Amino acid sequence: MEYIRVHDIADPLFAGLHQLMSEIFPREEVLAFDLWKEPLQDPDIRVFVAVHEGEVVGATEYRYYVSDDIAMTDFTIIGRPGLGIGPFLASRREADLKQLAAEAGGTLKGMFAEIYDPYRAKDHEFGGVKPMDPFVRREVLAHLGYHRLNFDYVHPSWQGDGEAVSGLDLCFLPYQETSALPGSFIAKFLRTYYSVLEPKPAQWTEMVEMLERQDSIELLPL
Repeated sequence: MEYIRVHDIADPLFAGLHQLMSEIFPREEVLAFDLWKEPLQDPDIRVFVAVHEGEVVGATEYRYYVSDDIAMTDFTIIGRPGLGIGPFLASRREADLKQLAAEAGGTLKGMFAEIYDPYRAKDHEFGGVKPMDPFVRREVLAHLGYHRLNFDYVHPSWQGDGEAVSGLDLCFLPYQETSALPGSFIAKFLRTYYSVLEPKPAQWTEMVEMLERQDSIELLPL
């Protein structure tokens, strides 16, 4: 299996990636095909596909924030069962992030991720691929070491319609032992991560302002 970075929507591998996203994720979570042109050319956004026998069978997007030594996993997609795609993507992504941190003279502190709560979002079928079932994914991510941050989370819809998307937890995978994160640290990350997406829903703005007033937000088991 190959781990290949995608830089351009004209790359045939991107067509396979976008098709996987459209099959796996709800509509409000998927950016339109043409709107990927600029993100793919952004050096800070890393989009990689897992290619097996010439076919895109998985993908992951993530980014590293040098100033805070943290990463964000935008998504991980497993398109076919029985190939070990999940462990392949997770290990390659971690190695890439740790190399980026080392090259920047830092040490990776941890990684944020938005993780579906299947007990609230039971209508997501995720393309019928069992490894993408939200119950399975949540358990796997828990075993990887992710914890949920203890607050009610929403994010702006990627459709750019100003709607708030719920049914997810904001989670964090710490690489250094900790039981909480400063609220201001989380708020700074969210303002940076969603800076390009407008308009922002009022619920999101209120949530971020609440975080800025909190000394710490507890990390809880998934």
